[in-house]
Amino acid sequence: MDWMRYHFYPMLNERLPDCLPYTPNVFIDWNIETGAEWSAELSRALKRSRCLVAIWSAEYFRSAWCLAEWQTMRERERILGLRSESNPAGLIYAVRFSDGKYFPQEARSIQYRDLGKWNSKYPSLSQTTHIIDFEREMQAVCNELSSIIERCPSWQDWPVVTPQVDEQLDFKLPRMGDLIISYRGRDD
Repeated sequence: MDWMRYHFYPMLNERLPDCLPYTPNVFIDWNIETGAEWSAELSRALKRSRCLVAIWSAEYFRSAWCLAEWQTMRERERILGLRSESNPAGLIYAVRFSDGKYFPQEARSIQYRDLGKWNSKYPSLSQTTHIIDFEREMQAVCNELSSIIERCPSWQDWPVVTPQVDEQLDFKLPRMGDLIISYRGRDD
């Protein structure tokens, strides 16, 4: 997704380290080594990541792999007693990239950060005055993400949901670290 490559990820990568006492690791698909076993990389990333940044679009919820990442973190939240009446916080940081009309009901119940106003896939967005507002919004995203990362529990051998998919599907995977970015966009 061009928006992720040109706007979201660079700003996140630049701003998030200023919100934490260390430089976080971010797992995203374009950093997977050529020839690597992608399902093993994904499983490893999901087990080691503290939280999931889910970039929501209608395509996201039609991707078996994005849904597996989502379900993996939802299962971890269940194990930890999160997203419950007694502890409504979670490990999924949702970003709405496009209209939520086709999002499943379970997703609609989760508070998200709406970045749809800046969902331009063109690199020229960074040459406009709109980038200033986007930068401010991304600073808020990074502040919120740092809070999620800092309150995450210690590492365990977390369960990973693996989807049953048709081998002819086109997949996108995230990259390993403190958080995992999960997305599937219109221009994948």
